[in-house]
Amino acid sequence: MAGIGGRNQPLTTRWAENIPEIPLNSYPRPQFMRPRWLCLNGRWEFDIAPSGVIPQKMVDTILVPFSPETALSSAKRGPRPWETAWYSRSFSLPDGFLKDRLLLHFGAVDQWCEVFINGKSAGTHLGGYTPFYLDITGLIVPEGENRLTVSVRDQTEDGSCTYGKQSSRPRGIWYTAQSGIWQTVWLESVPEHYISDVRITPVVSESKVCLQLPDSEPGDEYAVLAEGKLVCRGSFDEKGYAEVVLPDCRLWTPETPFLYDLLLHRGSDLVKCYFAMRSLEIHNDTLELNGKPVFLSGLLDQGYWPESLYTPPCDEAMVEDIQAAKDMGFNLLRKHVKVEPLRWYYHCDRLGMLVWQDIPSGGDYSFLGMTLLPTLGVRRKDTDSRRLGRRFESGRRQFPEEVRELIHTLYNSPCVICWSLFNEGWGQFQSADLTAQVKEWDSTRLIDPASGWFDQHGGDFCSRHIYFRDLTLKADPRVQAITEFGGFRLSVPEHSAAGKGFGYRNMRSGEQLAKALTRVYRDKLPALRAKGLQVSILTQLTDVENELNGLLTWDRRICKLDKEQMKSLNEALLRGKDEE
Repeated sequence: MAGIGGRNQPLTTRWAENIPEIPLNSYPRPQFMRPRWLCLNGRWEFDIAPSGVIPQKMVDTILVPFSPETALSSAKRGPRPWETAWYSRSFSLPDGFLKDRLLLHFGAVDQWCEVFINGKSAGTHLGGYTPFYLDITGLIVPEGENRLTVSVRDQTEDGSCTYGKQSSRPRGIWYTAQSGIWQTVWLESVPEHYISDVRITPVVSESKVCLQLPDSEPGDEYAVLAEGKLVCRGSFDEKGYAEVVLPDCRLWTPETPFLYDLLLHRGSDLVKCYFAMRSLEIHNDTLELNGKPVFLSGLLDQGYWPESLYTPPCDEAMVEDIQAAKDMGFNLLRKHVKVEPLRWYYHCDRLGMLVWQDIPSGGDYSFLGMTLLPTLGVRRKDTDSRRLGRRFESGRRQFPEEVRELIHTLYNSPCVICWSLFNEGWGQFQSADLTAQVKEWDSTRLIDPASGWFDQHGGDFCSRHIYFRDLTLKADPRVQAITEFGGFRLSVPEHSAAGKGFGYRNMRSGEQLAKALTRVYRDKLPALRAKGLQVSILTQLTDVENELNGLLTWDRRICKLDKEQMKSLNEALLRGKDEE
């Protein structure tokens, strides 16, 4: 695995050099914060056994939340499809920590897990990208030591779950597979009657925000603050609903990412949230942000790290990736067939970065059917699930559930503006029906049902990927979006993974890369914008393993172009000739 992100990967980011004993120990859910919490990241006992076999004694250790396939985990390896990974650690509650109930949270576990407290099962979860929690109050010893054990199975591309770009045979656009616990594990103490969730829906046209509690109780209250000053306060009605009109409403944009604070109060439970007044809608065939026309210039963002794969090594690393894109003038990141920890979306919210959120891919992949033939113009209907990689009914059942969980998880994130259901036909099926279902779950965001090809003429975008031909538009009543293009390969010695590397167009130098991007952003895209293009997404923010299409190297130590030059090109593109 040397050179492609495995145990002997020589590339590292600078953050890998100073990982604390308890990594990623900032509050993991910034949009729903309570004061009483305990981070369980750190050194755990670890072992791998054949499925169905419980190891009598753990023989290894692992640094949670880094997956066992990563260098930072210090584990020897991850589980194979016929094996189970076992995690275990002890914990005791600090004096005065426990109120009435104790919740155990997992940011994400890839793919299936069962959780045990003191030898008794607390629950299971299926799906490797979304958070979940378990009420473990009745299983713990409040004033003594408790044993937490987690068993994990991961079949990557051989199972029914989504798996994104993970592969047991990494090459080209497919990356090293990972497994197990890969986001923060934490405990939270809550009163008997606690607020479990809130749904926040801004209505920019009416300067109001709608709040919905799923489990309301009499006396539930809210307060809205702006820069620490009280804006308004009130109570929820008997159905847990409140409409809050905001005087002097302040809007969220990438240039001015203003966030309101929201306090929720029930008895002794106090939760701190935030929200933003932001809308993205289509009016008269035009994308409008807060009622004004907007052009989206974005980067494809895979979210992989050389020392830790799916898991960002620290908060600073997440922030610098987002800020690097902003420094180059981009206002959008397309989070590509992956979901990030909630703190990544928080940083996008506060820094002002729009997010085009892909649903992670699943099902089978065929190079002939899903890459070669589509580039030659072959198109298929997605009503026959078997032809596009969804042979198994279990996968077709599981996918909508994972989509629903993801939408629920990110519904309150102001930065997220679009759901992208399928990428280049990977596991695509019944996209028209799924698009209608997503609109029921979230009517506030736009939908890109089929990014790249196998378009079924639904959703909000004519979404095309163009690598080997000139950038052009296609006659279509929907919003014109080129959601992947470019892919300029440039290898940087000492900062690129071993081997020749993969890319769509080879660049011999930074100067050649700069000229190629200048031609595209100064000439091609402005001309297409004048004809109706409203979204452009360049491949991509960083190199990943042997894919060398990034503007940043995979170790994030080198930017391959002048950021100010790229920013100037983007600023001109975003203004457009009609605004000059």
